[in-house]
Amino acid sequence: MRLALLAAALAIGVPTHASEAVRIDRSVFIERVQHSEGRTVCTLAPAESLSRGDRVVLMLNWYAPTASNIGFVVSSRVPERLAFERVGSAAYQVSVDGGRTWGPLSTRRLGTRRANESDVTDVRWIISREDAARGRGMLTYSAQVR
Repeated sequence: MRLALLAAALAIGVPTHASEAVRIDRSVFIERVQHSEGRTVCTLAPAESLSRGDRVVLMLNWYAPTASNIGFVVSSRVPERLAFERVGSAAYQVSVDGGRTWGPLSTRRLGTRRANESDVTDVRWIISREDAARGRGMLTYSAQVR
């Protein structure tokens, strides 16, 4: 199960509405928290296997032609075995219905109740023309293995 979950996590991060020239490199890291001498140190290590309860950080590095003057969208399905926790930037949207509708988590509903982090099925970022013109960027989100 560990290797299958890791493979599923690495398969995320598919660009949508993007130029064919946009490339995305994906990686998964395990977050380790250590307490030493009254200090808390958080480190990231490449994930070789995942176990229930592990906190992971999923990184999507995108590369676009610097001559590009077109914004694009990067979306990432959250694997079912991961519980979404947070995103590394403020400019993102989530879906709780498999990507049919999008918006801030605070506006998402499942039936009559307000959706929460564990309901998130997909995350997306809208890359502006200005950011695309820089030619590269990094998007991250963290989750916990269920």
